[in-house]
Amino acid sequence: MNLNELTAVSPIDGRYRSKLEELAPYFSEFALIRYRIWVEVEYFIFLNETGLNPLSPLSTAQIEGLRGLYLNFTEEDATEVKTIEQTTNHDVKAVEYFIKKRIDALGLSSVKEFIHFGLTSQDINNTAIPLSLKHAIEQSVIPAYRKLVNELKVRVAEWNDISMLARTHGQPASPTRLGKEIEVFVVRLEEQLNGLLSQKYAGKFGGATGNFNAHAVAYPGKDWKSFAKTFVEERLGLDYSFPTTQIEHYDHLASLFDGLKRLNTILIDFSRDVWAYVSLDYFKQKIKAGEVGSSAMPHKVNPIDFENAEGNLGIANALFEHLAAKLPVSRLQRDLTDSTVLRNIGVPIAHTLLSLKSIEKGLGKLLVNREKIDADLSHSWAVVAEAIQTVLRREGYPNPYEALKALTRTNEAITEASITEFITQLDVAEEVKAELRGITPFNYTGI
Repeated sequence: MNLNELTAVSPIDGRYRSKLEELAPYFSEFALIRYRIWVEVEYFIFLNETGLNPLSPLSTAQIEGLRGLYLNFTEEDATEVKTIEQTTNHDVKAVEYFIKKRIDALGLSSVKEFIHFGLTSQDINNTAIPLSLKHAIEQSVIPAYRKLVNELKVRVAEWNDISMLARTHGQPASPTRLGKEIEVFVVRLEEQLNGLLSQKYAGKFGGATGNFNAHAVAYPGKDWKSFAKTFVEERLGLDYSFPTTQIEHYDHLASLFDGLKRLNTILIDFSRDVWAYVSLDYFKQKIKAGEVGSSAMPHKVNPIDFENAEGNLGIANALFEHLAAKLPVSRLQRDLTDSTVLRNIGVPIAHTLLSLKSIEKGLGKLLVNREKIDADLSHSWAVVAEAIQTVLRREGYPNPYEALKALTRTNEAITEASITEFITQLDVAEEVKAELRGITPFNYTGI
């Protein structure tokens, strides 16, 4: 079978391709090749700019032509690189040969051996991958989180004055406000997003074992550490890791994945809460003509968007957990286990982005069912017992907690009438009784 959205093994490139194609420029094989060319080209240009002989000054046209190799990179170019790889059986070497072939036309044949000069593959991979990841997080992932947070803020304002029965341990508890419960998640998400905004993206650049061995033996008088730091930080916009082995430590990547996992855990919590509110009938859902909720039960309108989000967030977090635990561990100066793992960093990010879109879609379907919310409050007068006993404590009333416990912990329904009768027989001032009678499940919502 030919590869397409119907035959793809992964749902990311199959069923969900249309929702996730924005990630292809960062995490596809095409993207990895392009970012490798990006680093190789900029390194070559930087070598020239820092006066390394025998490189001649590059003309403006030559620099534009070099940068065009990644700025104007096409699928046909990527296919050519993969064809070269069939011979080299080495993906980074294939990139090197591709560039060398192309720069002949730029009049640079005499200095083509300064492509990949002194480098090992991980100098390219450990800059290309964090660079693509940084771009994906900044240009796609963080905006998606921000968009969801803004959607939640709209609901906070819209639902701020809706009194609602809270539930602790699944049982009726002191009333709250629907908007406030959503605001809890807004604050949690924003605090974790702030951490994501300060995240470092580190790159390694130092040769076969991180010591610039080849660079130093060829040009012993050059300050290669300063060269690499300037190149990685100022030309690529990454943080420079030094000293390293052949590979970057991946500690900052682990931090990033742990941060994304925390954000996703918050959204799992949110999805389950919304699911529970739908189950309680506090939310109804907009019905779209033609949609089917169940193949057997015609009446069903299921909270599938929040269920899908929860499932995909779980997959994402399982992969983030593995990435964060595995990548910082490598035998001695290098083993290859990181290579295949790094090819999968786009997978949990894709599941995360899919979840964000599912939650956003689900939010758009929610309709507050005030009738049900108010009915639950009306039938839950026992929750004002906390308020009554606390005011009685203030007044120095003897054993108020125990008095309310005796009233409320029975199998008989606690109603407005029974609460009113209890207040009437209290031995307190009339103004205190009036204060207590003014407390209802609808206004006992705190601050």
